[in-house]
Amino acid sequence: MDEIKPNATLTDLRTQIDAVDDQILALLNARGRLAQAVGHSKNGAPVYRPEREAQVLRRLTEQNSGPLTGASINILFREIMSACRSLEQPLSVAYLGPQGTFSEQAVIKQFGQSASRMPQASIDEVFRAVERGEAHYGVVPIENSTEGIISRTLDLLLDTDLVICGEVFVRVRQNLMRRSDGAHRIGLDGIRVVYSHAQSLAQCQNWLRQNLPEVEQISVASNSEAARLVLGRDDAAAIGGELAAEYHGLNLVVRDIEDTAKNTTRFVVLAHEAVAPSGRDRTSLAVAINNRPGALVELLAPFARHGINLISWNTRPARNELWEYVFCVDAEGHANDPALKAALAELEKNTAFLKVLGAYPVAVL
Repeated sequence: MDEIKPNATLTDLRTQIDAVDDQILALLNARGRLAQAVGHSKNGAPVYRPEREAQVLRRLTEQNSGPLTGASINILFREIMSACRSLEQPLSVAYLGPQGTFSEQAVIKQFGQSASRMPQASIDEVFRAVERGEAHYGVVPIENSTEGIISRTLDLLLDTDLVICGEVFVRVRQNLMRRSDGAHRIGLDGIRVVYSHAQSLAQCQNWLRQNLPEVEQISVASNSEAARLVLGRDDAAAIGGELAAEYHGLNLVVRDIEDTAKNTTRFVVLAHEAVAPSGRDRTSLAVAINNRPGALVELLAPFARHGINLISWNTRPARNELWEYVFCVDAEGHANDPALKAALAELEKNTAFLKVLGAYPVAVL
């Protein structure tokens, strides 16, 4: 690209932008042709390779010299990879619906706009859609930074043959939305009721008390349902994400009204196939130990001996025994890495139950 001249006119700059756009277009189509060639050479192997995509995004983010931010580079190349992947094979992804939820936002963030999104009525139905082959992949919430672990997701992971092949973090941004009256600027005037999911209402209580203290709060099944209800009322508002407002044609009256600024939900991607190491991975495990003195120490010892860092630790009741428990553990590294593989081999000898729920790339935030 030619250097930008200090005295360049607006016309000169636009001409240069047009020339760069032409180069970008040619390069994008060249990448698309390469993706098609890759698809032909795979001979039926999975089109979606989380470990490969994670490596590409990390490399590009590390090489980025600006002025575009790393987050912007991440978004742009996710969409490029999504479009190129669809040339090989269109992917279908099941998620906890309806449309306009943070779960759908997680699907878009991980798979891009070119994937076919399939909303499901429950977390259970997401698992079933992937298990039955109705969807190639599934995306389900597993924990929230303020609400904690999603118990149903963990319980289903214990019973399924599916594995975790990826993770996605979505910042939960709650917004107040309402329909336009067509004549006046939209604000807080005239609001008598606010609809939202119970969790979203709970996450916005400080703002609601300060700004709409007398307004009735009504809990509904989802934020998308709340947005739909607002369409028919001039005196109502909804709380939810931007995607819900976009689907239902609502105006965002006030953005980011959540009480906790960094409230984030972690989602996991469900698949039939295990994922190869990417170089920066996490492994999720489920372990049950015999109920005897020293058993918990024996469980932790192999990780300590092999230098494995444990990221999180949750406990779920064992379904087959009263007052027995399964420990769900996230460890740094891939299950096939030598150190973690050795630790798991030791662990298996001293536990009643051990299951690798998935080994997958650490999310590129």
